[in-house]
Amino acid sequence: MKPEMMLDLITKTLAATDADEAARVLRGGGLVAFPTETVYGLGADAANAEAVARLYAAKGRPSFNPLIAHVASLEAASKIARFDAAALRLAEALWPGPLTLVLPKATNCSVCDLATAGLDSVALRVPSHPVAQALLRTFGGPVVAPSANRSGHVSPTTAAHVASDLDGRIDVIVDGGPVMVGVESTIVSCLGAPVLLRPGGLPREAIERVLGHKLGAPAATNNANDHAPLAPGMLASHYAPRATVRLNATEVKPGEALLAFGPDVLPGAETAVAVHNLSPGGDLTEAAAHLFGALRALDDHGARGIAVMPIPHHGLGEAINDRLRRAAAPRP
Repeated sequence: MKPEMMLDLITKTLAATDADEAARVLRGGGLVAFPTETVYGLGADAANAEAVARLYAAKGRPSFNPLIAHVASLEAASKIARFDAAALRLAEALWPGPLTLVLPKATNCSVCDLATAGLDSVALRVPSHPVAQALLRTFGGPVVAPSANRSGHVSPTTAAHVASDLDGRIDVIVDGGPVMVGVESTIVSCLGAPVLLRPGGLPREAIERVLGHKLGAPAATNNANDHAPLAPGMLASHYAPRATVRLNATEVKPGEALLAFGPDVLPGAETAVAVHNLSPGGDLTEAAAHLFGALRALDDHGARGIAVMPIPHHGLGEAINDRLRRAAAPRP
């Protein structure tokens, strides 16, 4: 099916146990939203360029933004990419889990060029969610699966979030209930010394403990191809609600909603359009799990802006602040 013909589909919702039907849709070039431990992903056969084109069209995603290929095991990943000692150490210790590794493609890499945005590298992950694992094992190949939302919108953490963005644009939603982590995977480049490309659901401290040293930071360049990111989630404006997001707020302005954190109350909170506290007790794991759902809920109240209280930058706070910074960036 050509990308321009994929709209106005009848989107079917499947139970979490129906891996056979979901895999059949993937084999036929269809699009299947399914839960991972991080967020819901929108899956397509990674080897099928036409299916990947449909996925880009459904999301409205820039074609230069590469996709993460999900596989069921390290053994499956080793057929797609080349692992050096550091990458193998990370994979053996931290997969399955919310870690994506950017690796050199293997000679016979089955992930199509469209999914890797023409790069010589591929982003790979082994999810731990039992529904994702069942689907991947039943399907038997790599599945590209960016977050199951329109590009730039808030990532989905429930099947209902997926339906609100993509109903009629995809074939199937596998409903596995709310996800556990709530922010996307951490991405580490292993194209040399390991570099943190995107903070996410696995704190950098856990990765650095396995490596035995600090992660590097992406090198700043003036290359003309800087607009083409190495991995997903690296565009400046991303995860954006409709309302303007204002970070590190010390008060709530008229017409704003409040995204709170911790037990303290900001001046003006009593007149906020709406208030959602990510974690009244100041727990960053709880905050990460609630982040995208809270942004969606506040956006639904129609506020012109969302005031965001300061959030600590350690542990999962690094990933939360990264997503919030991108949500607050100027819109293209």
